[in-house]
Amino acid sequence: MKNILHIISSPRMEVSASRKLGKAVVEKIKEKYPDAVVKERDLAKNSVPILDEVHINTFFTPAESHSSEQAEINKYSTGLISELQEADIIVVESPMYNFSVPVGLRAYFDFTSRAGYTFKYDENGPKGLLNNKKLYIAFTSGNIYSDGPHQIYDSNVPYVKNVFGFYGISDVTVFRAEGLSIPGIMENSLEKAIEGITID
Repeated sequence: MKNILHIISSPRMEVSASRKLGKAVVEKIKEKYPDAVVKERDLAKNSVPILDEVHINTFFTPAESHSSEQAEINKYSTGLISELQEADIIVVESPMYNFSVPVGLRAYFDFTSRAGYTFKYDENGPKGLLNNKKLYIAFTSGNIYSDGPHQIYDSNVPYVKNVFGFYGISDVTVFRAEGLSIPGIMENSLEKAIEGITID
């Protein structure tokens, strides 16, 4: 049985292309693994706080020295991390927002990027702790960033891949629905992306 963690980041609901693409990816995975269990983490409906001083101080304070407020913050953070730890397959919906990811996804990474949980340091430097997992990224954008003159502006997919790579996840597949604002491309881009989904 496979455990799937489905991370949704678009603040848009019914009209969101990334939600539609991500849902299609999850459905394809379930076709391959009919007994799979899906855990959904919707960062728009249940937003992660923006990182501030009290959060940072919590993460760098030993658990035995936590105040009651810090204990609650730590419990929340480790709860998010436990979902990643338990997942065999992770599906991240990552629409392009101003050349990067939605603020909710960035906040999520701030609360899950913790030494001793998703990575550690040893004599050779950082080492990821979330090994043997598969990551699918459902990327959507108004422009085309996979190649061509605007590829240099893509701080979305490389960022998501780098964060999860730091966590120890190197098996990554990206599904792209691009050109969603370009006439002549936008009409069929999402449909073609969904049709092209294959699960390895």
